[in-house]
Order: sequence, then structure tokens, then C-alpha cells
Amino acid sequence: MTSSPPPLSLRLGANGLRALDEIAKRRGVTRAEAARQAISETAERERRRAGLAAEAAALARNPAYVRDAREVTRLMEQLRGSR
Repeated sequence: MTSSPPPLSLRLGANGLRALDEIAKRRGVTRAEAARQAISETAERERRRAGLAAEAAALARNPAYVRDAREVTRLMEQLRGSR
């Protein structure tokens, strides 16, 4: 049997507590569960953002991609100007 991690205590302040209550009420869960969900969801968003930033940086370093992107931009500008 695995033991649970020790409990975490934090002060949210009035705004944080209102936000937590709003999440809990909207989802029909306890404050503790709302906090767990919010932390997990935030961590997942941060992982996705980091992955997207790494992907964008890799594309920006790829000369063929940059060349193609510039060509697409040039074509889009031509289409926009031909109205």
C-alpha cells in the first residue's frame, strides 16, 4: 500500500478563495478536489506551451520551413492586394 503525500497548506487570499469556490461549485466538487484539478490542469497547459514553444523554435531554425513560410506569406499578400 502506498502512503499519501503529506497535506499541503496555503493561503489563497480573498480572490484565490473566491476563484477556488467558483471552480468547485461549477464542477460540483470539493475545494480540495477543485484545487487538485486546477493544479493538474495548469501543469498540463505549461507542458503543452513548452512543447509548442520548442516546436516553433525548431521550425524557425529550419531553413526549408522558413523559406516555405515566407513564400506562403508572399502569396497571401498578393491575394490580399488583388481585391
